[in-house]
Amino acid sequence: MSAQTQANEHAPTRAHVLIIVENLPLPFDRRVWQQAGALRDAGYAVSIICPTAEGYRERYVEIDGIAIHRHPLPNLPGAGWAYPLEYAAALFWQLRLTTRIARRRRVDVIHACNPPDTIFLVAGLARPFGVRFLFDHHDLCPELFVAKFGRSGVMYRLMRALERATFALAKVSIATNDSFKQIACTRGGMAEEDVFVVRSGPNLDRIRALDPDPSLRKGRAHLVGYVGVMGEQEGLDDLLRMVADIVHERGRTDIQFCLVGFGPSLKSLRTLAKQLLIDEYVDFPGRLDGDALMRVLSSADICISPDPKNEMNDHSTMNKILEYMALGKALVQYDLIEGRASAADAALYARAGDRRDFADKILQLIDDPALRQQLGDIGRRRIEDLLAWHHEVPKLLAAYDRVLS
Repeated sequence: MSAQTQANEHAPTRAHVLIIVENLPLPFDRRVWQQAGALRDAGYAVSIICPTAEGYRERYVEIDGIAIHRHPLPNLPGAGWAYPLEYAAALFWQLRLTTRIARRRRVDVIHACNPPDTIFLVAGLARPFGVRFLFDHHDLCPELFVAKFGRSGVMYRLMRALERATFALAKVSIATNDSFKQIACTRGGMAEEDVFVVRSGPNLDRIRALDPDPSLRKGRAHLVGYVGVMGEQEGLDDLLRMVADIVHERGRTDIQFCLVGFGPSLKSLRTLAKQLLIDEYVDFPGRLDGDALMRVLSSADICISPDPKNEMNDHSTMNKILEYMALGKALVQYDLIEGRASAADAALYARAGDRRDFADKILQLIDDPALRQQLGDIGRRRIEDLLAWHHEVPKLLAAYDRVLS
């Protein structure tokens, strides 16, 4: 029996799955796109609702048999008061598109990917029609709010209430790691057998090393790479101050930094780099994917994950760490619970909140090629043996067996 035939046994009636995502477009969201592809390969019909974004403006597109319905979102400042407006606009479009999709073909499962924790409202309205609800827990929204705004108050309590309601309605929850599973079972009140850990493992068919591009070094001897969201909670302000220390205080003008990604803080980070007089040492190429992204990471000597230690980051799995490891890159990160669970001995760990120690670790790896090779090899083996996406697909299909049982 072929692997494809075995996969199709999970969905003999070709159940229709509707995946709803608010914070990223598809197919840019790697985790969700891998899940959608795995479900399609297992015989499910898959539709997706997601926002538009630069480079993803088509309102409807079908890619590899997956129907993607995109909707606009208002471009609002990143202040706390703007979130309810964004959520309201997203809910309007999610309800409208769900209704349109369901009229064409019955929806069997709504698969909601947070943030935010408001998509349960769509699933709640669909529940009387026999639609099952699977919650894919990507982010700790209450902790994310505190990490962004440094406070709690009414909005924080609202986030906790929305999270409780989401878990209460979900028949099955998917957690990205063991920390998230524990939260689903304690704070969310879910039964352990209804929570499935499906990690965001890299697809080794997609992530592959390319020939290095010497031009990325801008004539310098070394290149440090970063890929991720350019937001307030990613520690990039601190990273730029580390770079300033490395360049101006330690006199290391032989290192170029390439920070790949987009987000609300990108403009302010470029301004800060100029203020710190390091803009010639730091490149911000914006959002890259495919071969363009692989070329940057393949060219880097080491990679970095400067996310600071807090309640959200401590319990979150950073996709960039797994991608670095898949390419055999040694990395530096702060000592976070799930960061260490992912990288183990493939990284050097800086003391929490200690920028100077982080910079020391960067220079230690830059100046020790043998250590770089050793850590990179460890990381690549961890991905191949434990953390690659093909190890996670059976867990995803098991979650669907459960939600449809």
